[in-house]
Amino acid sequence: MAQRVLLVEDDERLGQQVVATLRAAGLDPVWAMRGDDALEQDFGSYALVILDLMLPGAHGFDILKKIRTDYRDVPVLILSARQDTQDKIRGFELGADDYLTKPFWPDELRARVRARLRRPAVGSASQLVEVDDLKIDVASRVVSVAGADVELTRAEFEILAALARRPGAAVSRSSLAEAALSAEGDAGDRTLDVHVSRIRRKLGASAEAVATVWGVGYRLKVTR
Repeated sequence: MAQRVLLVEDDERLGQQVVATLRAAGLDPVWAMRGDDALEQDFGSYALVILDLMLPGAHGFDILKKIRTDYRDVPVLILSARQDTQDKIRGFELGADDYLTKPFWPDELRARVRARLRRPAVGSASQLVEVDDLKIDVASRVVSVAGADVELTRAEFEILAALARRPGAAVSRSSLAEAALSAEGDAGDRTLDVHVSRIRRKLGASAEAVATVWGVGYRLKVTR
């Protein structure tokens, strides 16, 4: 059964192009042209949300806030003509997994959609990594600090899981982008840094477990 993708886009011509691109990729797109209509959707029934920002009825950031409040594991790809860095940072801070600016090539959209839908390759057995009070269970997709669960977006978890699969080793920026983000252009570097910053903030006292390896990427420091 084809994975369902929600497209929230008010430009009719562009929306038709995106729907055609998604169908050609074997997906089942549902198209909402108004922000208030999108807010009525059951976001949990979708494998991915492709979200414009400037919409009639409700702003895209308000839709993103609702998704992250009620359906934190649903990946969100922002598709917007707004190219300002602050808009991109705001989107990532609110929990977006990727940000693609208009105009764009259909092949690039397909590549980013595939990256968002990709599932981590984990074994059937639980892979548990512990760094002092930080615990990362890759198979169960659970992260906790001092016994309290840490709520992460999908992209944030994929970054942390990629580090946990190679504890103590330096993992390159390109590998982390491939695991969780789109490594296209400057979106890879800037997006990765924003996500890592948010991960550290959410880990609190265990933030230093995610160490920067200058000129390479990041590594998960392990003590036991």
